[in-house]
Amino acid sequence: MLVAMAALTALTADAAARQARRTTEATAPRKTGEPIMAIVSIKSQRVTFYDADGWILRAPVSTGTTGRETPAGVFAIIEKDKDHHSTLYDDAWMPNMQRITWNGIALHGGPLPGYAASHGCVRMPYDFAERLFDKTWIGMRVIISPNDAAPVEFSHPALFVPNAQAVAAAPARAETLAREAAEAAKTADEAKKAAATAAREAASLTASLRNLESLKPRADAELASADKALAAAKTDQARAQAEEAKQKAAAEAAEAGTQLDTAKADATSKLAAAAAAKDAAKTAETKKAAAAKAASEAKLALEPVSVYISRATKKLYVRRNTHKAWPDGGEVFDATIEVPVTIRNPDKPIGTHVFTAMARKDAGLRWTMVAIDNGDDAKDALDRITIPQDVLDRIAPTALPRSSIIVSDEPLSRETNYRTEFVAVLNNQPQGGFVTRRPTVNVPVASRSSRGDDRFGFYSQSGNSLFQRSWDSQSGNTRPRGSQYYYQVQPGQNYYQVQPGW
Repeated sequence: MLVAMAALTALTADAAARQARRTTEATAPRKTGEPIMAIVSIKSQRVTFYDADGWILRAPVSTGTTGRETPAGVFAIIEKDKDHHSTLYDDAWMPNMQRITWNGIALHGGPLPGYAASHGCVRMPYDFAERLFDKTWIGMRVIISPNDAAPVEFSHPALFVPNAQAVAAAPARAETLAREAAEAAKTADEAKKAAATAAREAASLTASLRNLESLKPRADAELASADKALAAAKTDQARAQAEEAKQKAAAEAAEAGTQLDTAKADATSKLAAAAAAKDAAKTAETKKAAAAKAASEAKLALEPVSVYISRATKKLYVRRNTHKAWPDGGEVFDATIEVPVTIRNPDKPIGTHVFTAMARKDAGLRWTMVAIDNGDDAKDALDRITIPQDVLDRIAPTALPRSSIIVSDEPLSRETNYRTEFVAVLNNQPQGGFVTRRPTVNVPVASRSSRGDDRFGFYSQSGNSLFQRSWDSQSGNTRPRGSQYYYQVQPGQNYYQVQPGW
């Protein structure tokens, strides 16, 4: 009887779970737009997608189980794979996978037992994940909250107010600057070739000059020898022969002198031309770099901008998608802006707040706010921050819908790199599913100044990387607010030697 009752209880629980899934998966009863963000509630085991006008899709999920908890924090979709198979868990099928960290956290279709049961990913119903797959986009915000959270309408003077004229002029400006950059690149290439040709000609003439400089003394020596022979001649025949030899030596010496003088003049001219060509090439290269930078910024102005402000590092970071595909997967995000930021009362918790521009509104933008961590009130949090004016001047005039500002106590996770938007986790929440995965290592990260379009302005973490000082251990240990949230990795030091909890 006990066995029968246990079986009946299990069947009832399973039926209840299936019924719960059926009743919680929903589509908004209206014409829906493109999703702008997704919010996963670990508490309610539910994901909700939002467009500019509110929620559009809801479904139950299964997040990480105890010891492999899904990390709570702020993420974005960085890669999509329709038919993904896990490289961590015995080639397990994870259909319609949408990656949010490169170390293996993702949203994907999977079995839902009605409770947290994954290894750290967010499982969604198979059919729901399939319907959703083509609707999302690289860079779409994914918020994983320990509790229930939803966007609420929000306004504040610190939120970007675009300039309508700047927004309207941005496409034409980007096209013009792209054309000018291409012309500057062509000019620089031609100048480089001209400088190389001039350098070769100067080098060739210099070699000839050295040869002539060695011939002239020998010609002079032969003339002197012939002159001595003439003076020593005793007979008419000997004097005639010596005179003839002297005249020949004198002609050769004169010719050598003329050739040397001509070569010296030519060498001076060629060296001056080579120096001028080198300077011209250097100037053209400088103009090329400036034009490329201007064109890049103008093109980026056509993209939504994401800003992350960290109380832990007291810095502001900017991200925009370049839409340049990377061979190993994902797309490259521009990260050329990283500046110190002033935060009033920096020892006081600020919380984690995500402000998102949902749509245009009159001449500005309509914003929402999502709070996922205890701290300051969202308005007070923004009141405490002073964004540098030069940064505002660069990004605010052309701010578009989907732009966002994230304010958090947390530093950027070390998973933030050249192929992510922002990755930041709440250090007061368990992160077992994060720390059991091998972290992304030896990947290029953004430099403060671009080193050329072919490298997207990124370089190896073995150098002075942009985010090297904000690598976070993500150990899952609760850290007191106001303390240091990261360990600095010294050059040559193994990451695993300094990071507790791996």
